[in-house]
Amino acid sequence: MTARLSLDRGTLSRDIALGFASLAGGLVMLALGIYQPINPGLLDASPLVTLGTLLATCTAVALRRVATRAGLALGTVAFAVDLACGSSLPTTLVYTQVLFDSCVYGPPRLWRRLLWINLTVTGLAALTGVLLMRPAWQGIGLAVPVVLIGVLPVVGGISVRQYRDQAAAERARAEQTARLAELDRRQAVAAERSRMARELHDVIANHLSAVAIHATAALSVSGLDRAQRDQALRVIRENSVQGLVEMRQMIGLLREPAETEPISLGALDDPIRARLTEVDRLVDQARSAGLPVRFETIGPARPLPVGVDLAAYRIVQEALTNALKHGSGPATLTIHYQERGVVLTIENPVVEPTGSGGSSSYRVAAGAGLPGAGAGLIGMRERATLLHGRFDAGPHGPGWRVHAELPHAEPAPQAEPAPQAEPAPQAEPAPQAEPAPQAEPATAGSATAGGQAGVGGGDTPAASGPAIRTGVVAASRPLS
Repeated sequence: MTARLSLDRGTLSRDIALGFASLAGGLVMLALGIYQPINPGLLDASPLVTLGTLLATCTAVALRRVATRAGLALGTVAFAVDLACGSSLPTTLVYTQVLFDSCVYGPPRLWRRLLWINLTVTGLAALTGVLLMRPAWQGIGLAVPVVLIGVLPVVGGISVRQYRDQAAAERARAEQTARLAELDRRQAVAAERSRMARELHDVIANHLSAVAIHATAALSVSGLDRAQRDQALRVIRENSVQGLVEMRQMIGLLREPAETEPISLGALDDPIRARLTEVDRLVDQARSAGLPVRFETIGPARPLPVGVDLAAYRIVQEALTNALKHGSGPATLTIHYQERGVVLTIENPVVEPTGSGGSSSYRVAAGAGLPGAGAGLIGMRERATLLHGRFDAGPHGPGWRVHAELPHAEPAPQAEPAPQAEPAPQAEPAPQAEPAPQAEPATAGSATAGGQAGVGGGDTPAASGPAIRTGVVAASRPLS
């Protein structure tokens, strides 16, 4: 409100100054004797009447933006009086300024009415001259003063107003474009920050989870022998070093000059590693960290788009990390290749609220109950959503289930039979070679099952309990 008052006061000050300037010019003309009537009027003209009409029209100029209609009415009355007295030149000139300002600063209806009124008066003047004067062509000359005094100022004011309105519209359009650009920039920054957070979590959190699990086990589980503690420390060191290496790679990517290619945090894993066909590496690392995994592939492995491949890889990575942190038993990973996408299912049992006879279990002590902020679930859901897929994670029977459907619409590679016919024989051995890794978790699972049986008795000494996890951590590798 204060800003508008100050703006109105400044505008009024400039208009008043213009009114005084018009009055000064008119007084100069009166002083020079240029106040004689242009045409003989109906009333006798006097200097006081001329001065009064001039003062009234100058006042109308001062009111051109603050009170446009009132100023136009005042100027029109003054001009009518001046016209009746003979139409002096100073008052006529100032009145043309009043008409011009009324069209520029008045409402749209005002200048439209002024235009039609002046055109009507011009036509009537020309018609009257033709009917009353002889020869008739001289009567048309009566319309010339009306055009000069009434029509030209109105047309000029309309032209200036349209230019001002167009300029204002262009400014508004430019401001709107700038606002939209700023909104797009903020959305792009938010999306990039979300993507960076997702990649950071997927790349680094699994290493830290493995470190936390083994450190918690080493501190909380009693009865660990020297070999078991050394094995836990080796896992901690390997995951710490691997996490540090990947963090340095990420920092290097973020520090690349702007003129290089756009930053892609997916480059933290080379194209060979960050593919769903390399998920065996994640399974092996999960087993090395102490999580028995049963892995099954349905359908022949087929090439996937880069985005789908990376998203599927990260979802499996995060789901296995969560199973390691919060699960209480072996996890099951199922990858179902379909013609239009891939379906991922990861299931694992969770820790039951009550223990078994107070026995100490390395698995429960190490991974169960570790704090989580839910960023992993958010990241997996975002990855599936970006690909227009489906994601679901929650309790399923006695455990936890992660289910993701990642579609891809790339029929062109599938429409070419020749390229697919060649890798077909090579793709078949891959599913046949995968039962060998399935045999490994069976062996590890048997050892684990034996350890769990020993722990579940409740009477077994604490030294025999920790063997359930250290037995599967024989070949420790970082969980990436």
